[in-house]
Amino acid sequence: MAVAYEAVIGLEVHVQIRTKRKMFCNCPNTFGGEPNTVTCPVCMGYPGTLPVPNMEAVRKAVVAGLMCSCTIANRCKFDRKSYFYPDLVKNYQISQYDQPLCEHGKLHIFGKGFSGEQLPDRYIGITRIHLEEDPGKSTHFANCTGLDYNRSGVPLMEIVSEPDMRSADEAYAYLTSLKQIMEYADVSDCDMEKGQMRCDVNVSIRPRGQVEFGTKVEVKNLNSFRSAHRAINYEIKRQIVALESGEKITQDTRGWDDEAGETIVQRTKENANDYRYFPEPDLLPIEFSNEDIEKIRTELPELPEAMRKRYVEAYGLTEYDAHVMTLDRALAKYFEAAAGKSEYPKAVANWILSELLRILGEKEINIADCPISTDHLAELVGLIQKGAITGKVGKAVFESMFAEDAGKSPADIVKEKGLSQVSDEGAILQMVEAVIQANPAQVEQYKAGKTAVLQFFVGQLMKQSRGKANPQTAIKLFQEKLSQ
Repeated sequence: MAVAYEAVIGLEVHVQIRTKRKMFCNCPNTFGGEPNTVTCPVCMGYPGTLPVPNMEAVRKAVVAGLMCSCTIANRCKFDRKSYFYPDLVKNYQISQYDQPLCEHGKLHIFGKGFSGEQLPDRYIGITRIHLEEDPGKSTHFANCTGLDYNRSGVPLMEIVSEPDMRSADEAYAYLTSLKQIMEYADVSDCDMEKGQMRCDVNVSIRPRGQVEFGTKVEVKNLNSFRSAHRAINYEIKRQIVALESGEKITQDTRGWDDEAGETIVQRTKENANDYRYFPEPDLLPIEFSNEDIEKIRTELPELPEAMRKRYVEAYGLTEYDAHVMTLDRALAKYFEAAAGKSEYPKAVANWILSELLRILGEKEINIADCPISTDHLAELVGLIQKGAITGKVGKAVFESMFAEDAGKSPADIVKEKGLSQVSDEGAILQMVEAVIQANPAQVEQYKAGKTAVLQFFVGQLMKQSRGKANPQTAIKLFQEKLSQ
């Protein structure tokens, strides 16, 4: 009888903290620049230099912990983590070991995973969030390796989950939710292309129902959620095949080859003792009073989860629409601004989720660069809802506002181009009679019981009126004339 296995997955996510300067020196915390130009004796580890902690980075780490329901330590300290690698210029990293800043948190996952399957609505535990400094960056060429220490000393959080995830989809949902929270908290931009968010995954398998964990394998430095999802699925299958073939899973560190779609052994996994942790002698412990922590808590932004609930209750959005609207903090802010200026917030949401996201995607621009102001979007939706223009004309005005008429109000565009909706029954009746006279075959079909042909008549009339005729009035008049 075949053994049914289940996966046990934990994530270690590194998130760079957005601050003006690095973690322990005055070098600017910036991305890019010529290699090895954003450095100083402190972040290069010169003898005799002393690190000074960046308290803004510490505060933002506390914010991240509170947003993830963590307990904040009243006292934490820094430690030296010793290992030898070319991009670690000091041969040790200032990190935290036995007294981290944040512990025992949780993060909510729900909805559909990367593959489209419905996920269980539940929480994933967070073991700890600790502060450290980023090492430099190695770039491997054909015959050599280049070392850039600009990143050395950048403030970094390591967010360690409990081994609570059971599928690649759950891990993907966890990463998505974590990224969203870090952005909403203004802790990090989480730009994975710039290395601001990186992920290591720990994967093991065990027979379903077994309490003990299997031997875990760590896959390092995954720089996209898609890669993490693929690597987890590959590793689960690899380990199942190995066990069923009588092989023993070894605890090792593997890399992910995205092109080949497989993990590759890099080295045998180190244990904590291998890093020879000891307290950082050049830094005093950091202390927070309960009052300090509560003050930061009162300044926290609204969690995406709470925002989604509010959108459903206050604006009438569906849970799915609220989820999409809050995926991007900038998009949520745009919606709130437009909805606050409109009598029709649900209609505003519909326009954003359909037309606005469509055109932003086509033109490959971010919401921050959208030429349509929230005032003008609210005004356009109002014109449509109040019957001043038709929905078809509204779409044409919307396209115009994105292009040649950027910056103009929709009311001015409608006036200049003569696009106001025609609601006068006398004018529409003349068009109705002309359409009926021009299409005798369709008239016979309608009278024979094929009432669906009514849409054909309305379409012809809308073409004739350039989309300006009131469609409800047109339908009523067609029904009256064709029933005579």
